[in-house]
Amino acid sequence: MGMTMTQKILAAHAGLDKVEPGQLIMAKLDMVLGNDITSPVAINEFEKAGFSSVFDRTKISLVMDHFAPNKDIKAAQQTKQSRNFANKYDILNFYDVGNMGIEHALLPEKGLVTAGDCVIGADSHTCTYGALGAFSTGVGSTDMAAGMATGQCWFKVPSAIRFQLTGSLQGCASGKDVILHIIGQIGVDGALYKSMEFGGPGLASLSMDDRLCMANMAIEAGAKNGIFEVDDVTRAYLNGREQHPGVTYAPDPDAEYEKVIEIDLSSIRPTVAFPHLPENTKTIDEAAALNVAIDQVVIGSCTNGRLSDMAAAAAILKGRKVAKNIRAIVIPATQQVYKDCIRLGYIDTFIDAGCVVSTPTCGPCLGGYMGILAEEERCVATTNRNFVGRMGHPTSEVYLASPAVAAASALAGKIANPEEVM
Repeated sequence: MGMTMTQKILAAHAGLDKVEPGQLIMAKLDMVLGNDITSPVAINEFEKAGFSSVFDRTKISLVMDHFAPNKDIKAAQQTKQSRNFANKYDILNFYDVGNMGIEHALLPEKGLVTAGDCVIGADSHTCTYGALGAFSTGVGSTDMAAGMATGQCWFKVPSAIRFQLTGSLQGCASGKDVILHIIGQIGVDGALYKSMEFGGPGLASLSMDDRLCMANMAIEAGAKNGIFEVDDVTRAYLNGREQHPGVTYAPDPDAEYEKVIEIDLSSIRPTVAFPHLPENTKTIDEAAALNVAIDQVVIGSCTNGRLSDMAAAAAILKGRKVAKNIRAIVIPATQQVYKDCIRLGYIDTFIDAGCVVSTPTCGPCLGGYMGILAEEERCVATTNRNFVGRMGHPTSEVYLASPAVAAASALAGKIANPEEVM
């Protein structure tokens, strides 16, 4: 029996000809990632274990993005500890205020991860880089510490579910709607410790931003990782960007999958995940009919803070005003996205519409800052999780949606169909 993309990458990094689902392996790493919340914990474990050097200063990335600029003394101390560690070991890829971005948007943009890489990060959404044809997954801070010191990590080889994509997206539908549709279909544990592998003729119609969004939320289905076949879209994105040569791994024709799920992209409608799980999905037609009043909108995050996301929101908000009493927060995911938004006039559009525009930060997504919800408040967010208390008070509610739906909802003061605005 042949191997999936993920199994081929893991076999190559373990120095093995073949691996099978359930097999325990030790694999070499191409990148180890941490942020301002998880890095301090990893640094403590690194020092407790008695390590005195890192395996490769060019293959560690520390990104200060969750509470940056620092929101309080604790956040400032965490960032200082990370900064001191980066200086001590001359970590090349240390990103702080002024040159940082949301980690899972920043690393692909900088070309720090590429096709065929094996990547771990002490953040669950490290699975984002599967959009580039890499194996990437979130780990605990102890594994991050060991990875920084040894350049290796152990894995249990996952089995796989293949998502065979056909057709192409229509209207305002986007990658966010595809992944919400899939999570609604299989559930938040539907791919538990499995690889979600995407391919098929419909793949060509998805932009890289669509793919990054979809891979990002593989963890919301319980997956170990999400990964996309490498094609011309991938190569065009990586060309001139990747900092080291990538390797393309295609699935074998006889690769074994636990199941194959066909997704007709042309049938996907804009989709909203209602509280308090990403699997609680409704199409925009169903959601808008419920007249769900909201208090806040957040457009940004590692899921939907890229330039195409900003463009989708700006197209709807241009020349219009956010509804009375609605707080609309826009967060470009990186400094480059922010600069491009300025150049293209999107920042003026957002501000003129009554939005506030933030420096890149994870901020409100995890209930950190820059948009905390009070009791019983509701928010439409382009983020990835809507658990109880995720964005603030335990009685608040988060509705996950695309930038187009979020922008239309900001104008209407309730969950709204962007197709009725455009």
